[in-house]
Amino acid sequence: MRALYFICFAFIITLGCSCSYKQNQILFEKRASTIADTAQQMPATLSYKIQPQDILQIRNLQSLRYIVDEMPVSATSANTTAGQGQTFQVEEDGTVALPALGHIQVAGLTRSQATKLIEDLYRKSLLKDPIIELKVINLKVTLLGEIRSPGNFPIVKDNTTLVEMIGQAGGLTPAANEKNIKIIRGKGKLQNVTEIDLSNINSLSDPRSILQNGDIVYIAQNKRAIRSDNLQSFNTWVQPALLLLNTALLIFTLGRR
Repeated sequence: MRALYFICFAFIITLGCSCSYKQNQILFEKRASTIADTAQQMPATLSYKIQPQDILQIRNLQSLRYIVDEMPVSATSANTTAGQGQTFQVEEDGTVALPALGHIQVAGLTRSQATKLIEDLYRKSLLKDPIIELKVINLKVTLLGEIRSPGNFPIVKDNTTLVEMIGQAGGLTPAANEKNIKIIRGKGKLQNVTEIDLSNINSLSDPRSILQNGDIVYIAQNKRAIRSDNLQSFNTWVQPALLLLNTALLIFTLGRR
């Protein structure tokens, strides 16, 4: 009888130990580079430069008829959203075709540089004192892990920070590890990982936290959440085992009578 109790006790202890080593987070565990290396690769400020295939949203703030004053309101096409301006795709050669101007070279320019260029060209050829608003609307960041609303989020302005993007996603969950937030950038051999510690107030001014198009932000669980999940997993395994043990002991006891 004592031997049976000992075997069952050893089984439960072994089961509990095996559960305690369960990996709760397996995404992005391997570091592609050190923090110091990544910091050297990232400039202090980031102004996105327009690339082929980018989608530009352009409107003239001086006119409700968007870019060209003479454009009839009824002629707005499918790529026009009321009150937001028209969208134009940058071609493979780096140009964008604009009404009354034709193809304009914009690839390699920042948003502010392209805005000034288009304003100057319209001022010379068609419009009086245009105020052009230009947005690159295809830029996005992916947030995964312990975030209240994971998914893809647009980068609507230059130098968008990690904290701003987390705010757009509703903030971190209580299970989030704010001391080790990973920013995964690039592809293949050029991929690198930056780790940001949001428990440190200096991270608010850390240039490494400025996000770029295509970044993946991953927030892992904190230790307390991992322990809680391990305990829950342990209980899930132990309760059926104890029920089976009690049944076996009951059968064994009744069989000896």
